[in-house]
Amino acid sequence: ANTGTSRHVVVVGGGFAGATVAKYIRIWSGDQVTVTLVDPKARHTSCVMSNLVLNKRLKLRELQLSYESLSQRYGVNVLRDTAQEIDGNAQRIKLKNGGWLNYDKLVVAAGISFKKISGLDYKKVPHAWIAGSQTNLLRKQLTELKTGSTFVMSIPEAPYRCPPGPYERACVVADMLKRKGGGRVIVLDANSDIQAEKPTFSRAFNELYSDIIEYRPNTSVGSVDSDNRVVHTSSGSVESDVLNIIPNQRANGFLKRAGLTGRGNWAAVDPVTYESTLNNFPGVYVIGDAQATGQPKSAHMANSQAKICADAVIRSLYDVPTHDEERLQNITTNSACYSPITYDEASWLTANFAYDQSQGTMQLKHIGEAEKWNRENYQQMFTWANNLFADSFF
Repeated sequence: ANTGTSRHVVVVGGGFAGATVAKYIRIWSGDQVTVTLVDPKARHTSCVMSNLVLNKRLKLRELQLSYESLSQRYGVNVLRDTAQEIDGNAQRIKLKNGGWLNYDKLVVAAGISFKKISGLDYKKVPHAWIAGSQTNLLRKQLTELKTGSTFVMSIPEAPYRCPPGPYERACVVADMLKRKGGGRVIVLDANSDIQAEKPTFSRAFNELYSDIIEYRPNTSVGSVDSDNRVVHTSSGSVESDVLNIIPNQRANGFLKRAGLTGRGNWAAVDPVTYESTLNNFPGVYVIGDAQATGQPKSAHMANSQAKICADAVIRSLYDVPTHDEERLQNITTNSACYSPITYDEASWLTANFAYDQSQGTMQLKHIGEAEKWNRENYQQMFTWANNLFADSFF
C-alpha cells in the first residue's frame, strides 16, 4: 500500500481489538495510513488474568497496558477523548472534547455494556467484568470472607464476554474458601449448562470442590437487594456474604446510540472484513466483543479479528479486492484461554474458526481442551497472556 497517498482511519476503543487493529494498520500499510485511536482512559486494564487479582496472585497495576508503544513505536495518534456520535454520510465522528473528526474508515472496538437489573448497586455489589475499580472492590470483599461464608455469583445469558470466565471465577473463590477452612460458592447460571470447558469445570465443581460449589443452571436474576446482598432469581431468593452479579450483556451503548446494532444487542458485520452490514454505515467496521458473528467474545479472538479487519481496511483504502477467492479461503480466527482452577493449577481451551463461503459465516473447525489442570498449565498461562499483551499493545 506504499503509494504515497495518505488515508485516515479512526479507531474507537483501546482494548485488545482496538489496539491491535491500530498497530497492524500502521505496520501493514507501511506507515502510509494515518491512524487515530480514541479512548477516554490513559491506559487499558486487561480483563485477561483479572480473576487472579481476586486471590492476590496479581495486582491490578500489573494488568494495566499503556498506549505508549502504539504512539512512539508505531506512530498511532492517541486521543484521550470519548466518541459520542457518528455521521456516516459525512464520514466523521463527534468527540466529547475534540469536536468532529473526519475519517476515511472508522473501526469501532468499544466493547460491552450491561443490561439493567432492578436494585443492583455496583458500589455494593460489584460485577468485576470490566477490569478496574470493580475488580479491586470484589477483591476487598473477598478478603473479608471467613470460614463458612457464602459467596454467590451469577452467570449471564450467552453470549457474554469471556465464556469460561465466570466458571473460572467460581473455582478461584472456592479455592480461597477451601484454604480458609470451608464455605459455600453458589453459582446461578442463566444458561442451561456450562458454556465453556464443560468437562473441566464439571469435574472441578463435582469432585474438587464438591463440598463447596453448588451449581444451579437455568437460574436467571430478577432483581437485587444490594444493601442486604440478596438476589431474587427465577427459582427463589438467595442470601450471601459476598454477592457478585454479572449482568446480561450487549454492545457498548455508543454503538446502540449510533444505530450500529439495529434492533438487536450486537452489531451485524461481514466476517470477511468486519464492515457493518447496515446500509447507512459504509466504511464503518466493528470488531471485538460488540460484533455479532457468533464467535466467542474474548481478548484473544478480538486480537485475531483485528488482523482480518486491518487487512480489509487497507485493501479497501487502496482498491484492492477483499472478497477474492484466495483471501476467502484464508479467513481464519482463533480464540485461546487459560483458566486457573486452583491457587497454582490451570486448564486451557482453544477454538479455531474458518469462513464458510456456502454459509457466509464463520464456522467452528476445531476445539481443544486440556486433559487436566496442572501447574505446568498455570505457568504457561502467564507466557500466553504476555504474548497476547505484546502482540496487541507493544
